[in-house]
Amino acid sequence: MKYNHLKSVFTLTLLMTASVVMGQRADIQYYRYNDQRGVNVFETSKENTVQYDGMKVRVGGDFNLQFQGLTQTNSGDSLTELASNFNLPSANLNLDVQLYDGMRLHMRTYLSSRHHTEAYVKGGYLQIDKLEFIKPGFLSGVMQYMTLKVGMDDINYGDTHFRRSDNANTIYNPFVGNYIMDAFTTEPFAEVTVQHSGFIGVLGMTNGRLNQSPTPGDDGVALYGKLGYDNYVSDDLRLRLTGSLYHSTDKGTRDYLYGGDRAGANYFNVLDGSDFAGRVNPGFAYQTAVQINPFVKYKGLEFFGVLEFSSNGNSDVGGSYNQVGAEALYRFGTSEQFYAGGRYNSVQGTKNDAADDEQITRFNIGGGWFLTQNVMTKLEYVNQQYSGEAYDGTLYQGAEFKGFMLEATIAF
Repeated sequence: MKYNHLKSVFTLTLLMTASVVMGQRADIQYYRYNDQRGVNVFETSKENTVQYDGMKVRVGGDFNLQFQGLTQTNSGDSLTELASNFNLPSANLNLDVQLYDGMRLHMRTYLSSRHHTEAYVKGGYLQIDKLEFIKPGFLSGVMQYMTLKVGMDDINYGDTHFRRSDNANTIYNPFVGNYIMDAFTTEPFAEVTVQHSGFIGVLGMTNGRLNQSPTPGDDGVALYGKLGYDNYVSDDLRLRLTGSLYHSTDKGTRDYLYGGDRAGANYFNVLDGSDFAGRVNPGFAYQTAVQINPFVKYKGLEFFGVLEFSSNGNSDVGGSYNQVGAEALYRFGTSEQFYAGGRYNSVQGTKNDAADDEQITRFNIGGGWFLTQNVMTKLEYVNQQYSGEAYDGTLYQGAEFKGFMLEATIAF
């Protein structure tokens, strides 16, 4: 395992060197920068400042290293004792290709991750913001507002996925962990986004599967959408509010909305020691989920919120989960290279109507420093607690982990 990680890190180092030597820092149209400039970017803007002058390839990557200082306890004192030490590093390889005017490709490979130490393709997509490949100016009046996206990658449900850590890509996340109910999955999808005068509309469909199969019964679909508004009310005040809906049925195939991450969680060896410990996956075979996200930024002050509901699509069995999250940050410095703040996150629910209630609460407080646009370090204190009768008699009864996390990341 350690050999695979070292091999992946060595590979990324060679790629970083080759990228610098070959000067492959191409500007890509309708692109979210993989550095500090990409912070607080959600859907890519329809404003384009990059002129097309032929196909370009942008080679990028992410490298992430953590030092963990956590302790954990439960009612039976049966949890593994943790020591302060480094976690295994993670690395990504990113390829972004300008294929044509208004058409680009993105592909990400996990060179090393907690859950998969071997390199494998996470996913990718084709994004179309112009139809120039059909005819110059074709439907330009429509495409100035519309974006088409197809691929096998992250679907645009909710706004939390824009701020989460994606394996080694942690530069957008002000804290170390993702939300407890982590709405993230990589699936075949087709998506249409419309943006006009601050208003946002998204409509998409996927087959709900991580691993694909051409056998009967594996050909259903899940639908999702988003409506919202995002605009600058003044030079210093930005307001965004979105609501997202995801719906799958028993006519679909599977549902991985809260279990699609194959990289693993960022708090190592806590609780049961699994790669995804510390998160909650409702595990419904099919479901309806709603996520509401307010975002406010006034000068350096920033607020991001999460209100989420997931209900079992099988009404005979029942079960539902609710998630609440709130982040308050203050960014300061000449280029907002420093920040400090906190996050509250709570999940409460039941596996089915006959099950007892379970509740998980997490607090984070910390800060970060962008040494450059591409190099960032963050320090946080985290405390996560478990309560509810559903955990009685299990290792989660009265469980808690807490302590400090130090994370350093490079993204380019």
